[in-house]
Amino acid sequence: MRENERVTSATRQPETPAADIPPRLIATDLDGTLLRDDKSVSPRTVAALAAAEKAGIEVFFVTGRPARWMDVVSDHVHGHGLAICGNGAAVVDLHGGPGAHRFVKVRELARENALDAVRLLREAAPGTVYAVEQTYGFHQEPDYPKLHMEIPDHLAPAENLLADDGPGAEEPVLKILAYHPTMDPDAFLTLSRLAIGDRANVTRSSPSALLEISGPDVSKASTLALCCAERGISHEEVVAFGDMPNDLEMLTWAGQSYAMGNAHPDVIAAASGRTVANNDDGVAVVIERLLERK
Repeated sequence: MRENERVTSATRQPETPAADIPPRLIATDLDGTLLRDDKSVSPRTVAALAAAEKAGIEVFFVTGRPARWMDVVSDHVHGHGLAICGNGAAVVDLHGGPGAHRFVKVRELARENALDAVRLLREAAPGTVYAVEQTYGFHQEPDYPKLHMEIPDHLAPAENLLADDGPGAEEPVLKILAYHPTMDPDAFLTLSRLAIGDRANVTRSSPSALLEISGPDVSKASTLALCCAERGISHEEVVAFGDMPNDLEMLTWAGQSYAMGNAHPDVIAAASGRTVANNDDGVAVVIERLLERK
């Protein structure tokens, strides 16, 4: 199912602190948040996630990763096992295990918007190179660096990759990746948002100048809001964790939010609380405290 409707409430800052409202859903980023730097999930975190599900609190993994990179948490699926991938571009059922993930919802980036974003960013930041993420395919320009430890399905200019008759034309585009070899990451993000405007949503989760460009209304927060609405869960009943700019909307939308000790300064400023770093099991620390209070 493809999801394109507008969601206007997903960036709302909760009006009042929600610390006394029992949580019904935990939404956690993966890299730099739930995962340690070696991409493992610690035994303490595994136990905390299982205890939360046992207590009746749903757990959503909410990540910029594509579905094919979800093997790092597939062994730790409890309950419903849904994940929001691609910064909100897809909702994926992880129960099938590695290589058998099922797409529940897809919020694609229209090819016309993607081509506009590529054109505008080429003009604003010469030297930018691109890759294209689809539900199953991954394509890139020849000069795009090996950032993802995988072999692309096709090498071609972004304009060819995004053409109506280009490779993977039968699959929706989830996001495009834009990399600049010399720009400061935050400066590149600011410039790109100004250049692209409302044609797409631009964010970043990498320490390098690598941007992630999705549909205009697509973010972790907007897709999480849709999933919560389907379950009758209000934003006050959500506890969220994150560390990078692609988590900002989700953290300001959730009733309780925690920036990791290793988080980007903007994330620390936006979250309602702070926990210890990912390597010190910061998500588990908060979950344990929530369960004690519950």
